[in-house]
Amino acid sequence: MGNAKLILEGKEYEFPLVVGTENEVGIDISKLRDRTGVITLDDGYGNTGSCRSAITFIDGDKGILRYRGIPIEELEQARFTEVAFLLIYGHLPNAAELTQWREKLTRHSLLHEDMKKFFEGFPASAHPMAMLSAMVASLSTYYPDDLDVDLNIVRLLAKAKTIAGFSYKKSIGQPFMYPMNHLAYTENFLHMMFAVPAEPLKISPTLERALNLLLILHADHEQNCSTSTVRMVGSSGANLFASISAGISALWGPLHGGANQAVIEMLEKIQADGGGYQKFVDKAKDKESGFRLMGFGHRVYKNFDPRSRILKKAADAVLAELGVDDPLLEIAKGLEEVALKDPYFVERKLYPNVDFYSGILYRAMGIPTNMFTVMFALGRLPGWIAHWKEMREQGSRINRPRQIYTGATQSPWVPVDKR
Repeated sequence: MGNAKLILEGKEYEFPLVVGTENEVGIDISKLRDRTGVITLDDGYGNTGSCRSAITFIDGDKGILRYRGIPIEELEQARFTEVAFLLIYGHLPNAAELTQWREKLTRHSLLHEDMKKFFEGFPASAHPMAMLSAMVASLSTYYPDDLDVDLNIVRLLAKAKTIAGFSYKKSIGQPFMYPMNHLAYTENFLHMMFAVPAEPLKISPTLERALNLLLILHADHEQNCSTSTVRMVGSSGANLFASISAGISALWGPLHGGANQAVIEMLEKIQADGGGYQKFVDKAKDKESGFRLMGFGHRVYKNFDPRSRILKKAADAVLAELGVDDPLLEIAKGLEEVALKDPYFVERKLYPNVDFYSGILYRAMGIPTNMFTVMFALGRLPGWIAHWKEMREQGSRINRPRQIYTGATQSPWVPVDKR
């Protein structure tokens, strides 16, 4: 493929085109400023490729999501630990690799006992995301050696679920539950969340399968806000724990990881109003109302979010098997049916996204809304780690965006007595 031409003040410049393996085309403008003295302005980086990556492919127009080339629909049958290995190391583990990988993730689940004192210092009202970010960053004080990257990757994946479980127990005033080596990754997390010392806990296979699916569907999503944050922080040479802690903080934002919580809050609002969802559909179409339906539409997908198709089936199955009669699910189904038939939503391709049903599933599992974003973070960990590792192996330059300055021009200093 040839070059792209730019004409600036009568002078012509050529810049090479870059083509990805799925025929995505980009213009390489890395020499633009050196050659022309100007920069591009792309508010929110919506048209800017920040890197070359071999991890995840998304085609938003066609509703395609693939991890390392494998369609998300096929990974529905996998285990989360397998998908984590796939994203981080670029291939599905064979039987021996998988056994060793799972053994490591089990053996490194315990936290240093001193870290329990950190939890004791947090107020009972501390948000679990604040605790998760702080505790992940603190891991670098216990494991400062950045030479054994693979071991630190295992430590992070293994300990993050323990930190999350401890954070929840802290918030409700219950004793911490230690990980159990005979339990699988997702079972262990559910045990640390819901078990108490006074009695044994029987892990529901239905809930475990649902959690496994939710984590897989959230495992990576290309260069989103939190992943880009991990790569940017990592480009400075920051260690794995510091970089992932920054990603957790980025995910905490309500416009990113808090979307599924916003869906539940919206459904609760509709329920409190009597359950008449058509009224809220009409409000969403009224630009003057300031109201919008949460869980519909996606910045990348201009088609049906492939993850939401999978979660819709899972939500139906889980609630039926558990015998959960959740009125919010009925409202959600009604909203979906109306929105998918209404020309306003159809023309704008405002299809349900992954957040629409994930909140319903978390509710069915007994996970409170303030833990939803923590669940998102646990699922996204493999993707963040994979991108940090890829960025490091690529030898990425330190990220340094430019700006168009719009402030005051040169102004004199004025002494305080003359201001």
